[in-house]
Amino acid sequence: MARVSVDYQDHVAHVTLTRGDKMNALDDAMVKAIVAAGQEVAASDARAVVLAGEGRSFCAGLDFASFMQMGNMNPEEWLMTRSHEDANEMQEIAMVWRRVPVPVIAAVQGHVYGGGLQLALGADVRIAAPDAKLSLMEMKWGLVPDLGGMALLPQLVRSDVLRLMTYTARPFAARQALDWGLVTEIHDDPLGAAQDLATEIAGKSPSAIRAAKRLIGVAEQADRATVLLTESRESVGLIGRKHQLEAVAANMQGREPNFD
Repeated sequence: MARVSVDYQDHVAHVTLTRGDKMNALDDAMVKAIVAAGQEVAASDARAVVLAGEGRSFCAGLDFASFMQMGNMNPEEWLMTRSHEDANEMQEIAMVWRRVPVPVIAAVQGHVYGGGLQLALGADVRIAAPDAKLSLMEMKWGLVPDLGGMALLPQLVRSDVLRLMTYTARPFAARQALDWGLVTEIHDDPLGAAQDLATEIAGKSPSAIRAAKRLIGVAEQADRATVLLTESRESVGLIGRKHQLEAVAANMQGREPNFD
């Protein structure tokens, strides 16, 4: 049975975890399917992505049966291998969405635990249902977050919040997640809101949106001089080009732009 579906409509890629009967828990097949979906979308001409999970939960984390099988694996070989640029396969379920060159909007509901939370952190924006419960669950199993979370969380939350989440593995509500900066907004219909946002973004200049995601990625990590130089380089690549001229013309003429 397929673990992930990918559909395209009006320049938006809709990526859905389809193991709803298991709360979209992560087994080996799910991990591989998520990474493959991200790679497919990255190679497409999609202008935005909606990442969602079917059923009552976005993703409840590692499948328990898979967790039990960890005892049969060689942890060093499994986790230390950099199979996807700077990440291993497990970390790539989050990092692949940062490698996707267009904005990714995650719609989350129900359980967003452990690897499921780290998967959502890979998105540019997270819209949560009021009933969503989030947790860095790894400490419950005597582990540390190791699916990309520690590369992403320090950009989102204060150090004391990160330590509290990591040390305790406590579940917390969507409202707390919003206050901490883990989710962007709470919505009664997170999937609908994510789709609306993706449609809005898909209506902007495709080249400018891609440039903006590259620029933000640099701005979050590089020194000031590098960021300033990158700003200039990205602007040079946009000014006077087809998409930028169409954006100007559409605004001047009071019409919707046509970037096709």
